[in-house]
Amino acid sequence: MGMGLFGTDGVRGRANQGNMTAEMALRLGAAAGRYFRREGTGMAAHRVVIGKDTRQSGYMLENALTAGLTSTGMNVLLLGPVPTPAVGLLARSMRADLGVMISASHNPADDNGIKFFGPDGFKLSDEAEAEISRMVDAGVHLADAPNIGRAKRIDDGRGRYVEYAKTTIPTGMTLEGLKVVIDCANGAAYRAAPDVLAELGATVIPVGVNPNGRNINLDCGSTHTDTCAQAVVAHGADVGIALDGDADRVMILDAQGQLADGDQLMALFATRWAGENRLRGGTLVATVMSNLGLERYLQRQGLALHRTKVGDRYVVEAMRAGGFNLGGEQSGHIVMTDYATTGDGLIAGLQFLAEMVRTGKSAADLMQSFERVPQRLDNVRYAAGARPLDAASVKAAIAEAEGQLAGKGRLLIRASGTEPLIRVMAECEDPELLDRVVEDVASALRDAV
Repeated sequence: MGMGLFGTDGVRGRANQGNMTAEMALRLGAAAGRYFRREGTGMAAHRVVIGKDTRQSGYMLENALTAGLTSTGMNVLLLGPVPTPAVGLLARSMRADLGVMISASHNPADDNGIKFFGPDGFKLSDEAEAEISRMVDAGVHLADAPNIGRAKRIDDGRGRYVEYAKTTIPTGMTLEGLKVVIDCANGAAYRAAPDVLAELGATVIPVGVNPNGRNINLDCGSTHTDTCAQAVVAHGADVGIALDGDADRVMILDAQGQLADGDQLMALFATRWAGENRLRGGTLVATVMSNLGLERYLQRQGLALHRTKVGDRYVVEAMRAGGFNLGGEQSGHIVMTDYATTGDGLIAGLQFLAEMVRTGKSAADLMQSFERVPQRLDNVRYAAGARPLDAASVKAAIAEAEGQLAGKGRLLIRASGTEPLIRVMAECEDPELLDRVVEDVASALRDAV
C-alpha cells in the first residue's frame, strides 16, 4: 500500500472497494489522528473538522473516519455538506489539528475520496501523506479509554463559509442587476453558493441543487456545462457559473452559453492584479496542462508563468515556496491565497462577477483574454495493474509523436492521479498534425492495454 494510498488529491477510488471501504477509512482516520494529535495538550485541543459532499457513500465514510479519529483521542466536529475550501477555511479558523473532506470532486457518484488539510488550512505535503500511509500499514497506538474523543455536528459551518465568501468582493459592491445561473452539480455547494449570490444582490437561477446521493456531477456542473449553458440562454442570464461536486473548480459561461476555462480566468485575474500591483512576483502559477496561448499572453504583459505538475496541491506548494498569490489549473481550480488555501470555485466566480460590475463589461468581453493554441486531450482507460506506458510500442509511438511536433508544439503524456487513465495531450498550430499525433499515441496505448 504505502505511497500508493494517496494520489494527486488525497485517497480516491470506487466506494466500498479497494481503498474506499469503511475499514480503510477507519484505519486512515486512526493514522491521521495519531499523526496530528499534539501530545501534552488538553483534550479540547485535539480537534478535527470533517466535511463532505452529497454522495451516498459519504455517510459510511464519515462514520468510519469518525470512529478512527476518536479512537486516537481526536474530537470530531461534523460539518455536513460543505465545499472543499470551507474545510480548509474552518480547519484554520476553528483552530483544528486537522481538516478532512470526503469527496471525489468531479468524479461520478460511485467514486469517493478523502482529502486532508493541516491546521494551517493547506493540503498535506507528500512527506506527511507518506508518513500517514506508513502508519496505516503499521497500525497506531490507540487512546486509553478515558481519552477517547467525542463527535458532534456543527450547525453553522456552512453559514461561516457563506459569510466569509461575501467578504471577498470589494466592500460596498453589490451584484444587483446581474442575473446569474449557478450550477452546483448537485454537490457540496448546493445551498451555500445560491445563498452567497442572493445575499450579494444577484438574481439567482439555481441549477443542480437537488442532490439525492446519486446525481452528483451527473450531466451538470463544471464537467458537463451544457446544462448550465442551456439555463443561461433559456433565462436570458448575464452569466453562468458552473461548479464541480465539491466546489473547488469553476467554469464561466457568457450570455450565449460560451465557455471560459481556468486558463482564461487566470489570464483575466493576473492582468487585473498586476495592474493593481497585487500580483506577487509578477508571476502566475499553473500546471503543464495550461495552454501555450496563456504563456504567450502573459509574456506580452511582462508577466511570468511558472508551471508545475498536474494537481492543485502542487500549484499551491509552488505558490507558497515562491511567495506567489495566484495560480490554478485549466480544469478550473483557481487558487487565490489572498482569500483561500485551496481552489475555490465560488470565490473565483465572485471575482469574475466583481470584474463585470467594476468594468461594466459583459462576460463575453472579459472571458477571452488570449487566443488558444489548438489543444487536444484524449483519455485512455486501463485495467488495474496494467502498465501501458511501459510497452515498447507505446514508447516508440511517443518518440515518433515528439519528433513530429519538434519546434511546432508540445506533447504531454501522464497517468491520472485520481482515475485509471492515461491522458494524452498535445498542442500544435497545425490542427491536422495535432489530431494525427494524439490519435497515434492513444491508439498505441489502447493496443497495449
